[in-house]
Amino acid sequence: MKLALGPLLYYWPRQQVIDFYEEIAKTPVDIAYLGETVCARRHELRVQDWAEIAAKLAAAGKQAILGTQTLIESESDLKTLRRVIDEKGFLTEANDMGAVRILAAEKRPFVAGPFLNVFNAATLSMMARLGASRWVMPVEMSAASLADLQAARPAGLETEVFAYGRLPLAFSARCFTARHFNLQKDDCQFKCLDFPDGLLIRTREGEEFLTLNGIQTQSSKVYNLIGEVDAMRALGVDVLRISPQSQHTIELLQAFHDRMHGTLDPSAARERLAGLGLAEPCNGFWYGKPGLDQIAA
Repeated sequence: MKLALGPLLYYWPRQQVIDFYEEIAKTPVDIAYLGETVCARRHELRVQDWAEIAAKLAAAGKQAILGTQTLIESESDLKTLRRVIDEKGFLTEANDMGAVRILAAEKRPFVAGPFLNVFNAATLSMMARLGASRWVMPVEMSAASLADLQAARPAGLETEVFAYGRLPLAFSARCFTARHFNLQKDDCQFKCLDFPDGLLIRTREGEEFLTLNGIQTQSSKVYNLIGEVDAMRALGVDVLRISPQSQHTIELLQAFHDRMHGTLDPSAARERLAGLGLAEPCNGFWYGKPGLDQIAA
């Protein structure tokens, strides 16, 4: 079982991003997903900058993968998509079917990202035929559904599970962070830079509800499957994905690494993660329950 750092879903200043990945190079992470996958207006780093970071991580022994934008809305988005795919020195994570089409036409292997909605064996087989070497389970999928797909999984196809972080739930053409400040999307003043872990939204009763991250809507709670590592291993999961956050990412990666390698038991692992997350944990989707639920393993 391998440990992966997912793409940075938030908008951070350029130097913060560079410093962050310099630290990631020293961690036990096996795979690092890079690139802007959320919003085309986030320009602190360009594709070439991400490729340079990828090269440094590859030199440190990591598998560096460049991800494509999830919601393609314009010709400029298509040009960026092509620039990402043209970085042929790195595997691509395809986050929309346009990227899949280009990669399949070029007969290049790719990672089928979590937003391609692979929920059944037929779709999984199609992705493998098109060239996917790994697929990332949709975050809403339960362990029972995953077991069914694993039983039908094509040979040579790796399975990756989103195991920690605020859940990316939906994308929209509208920027909800800009709307929160009564700004137009095209004149958002890059408000996402003010919220390195997203903008938490509460109900009128004060209960944490969702997190706004530009055009992406996330959960308010943090999905945490560190207690389910053994179950995922038993299902034949190959890779666990940890989503970056502005603080404690290094400690989170080390805790999952220790749990995966048996030097930390589930109870101690949960205790170590207490206080490191952005909010209370949840794992309901894994058990086929509402995502915000926390179910005892």
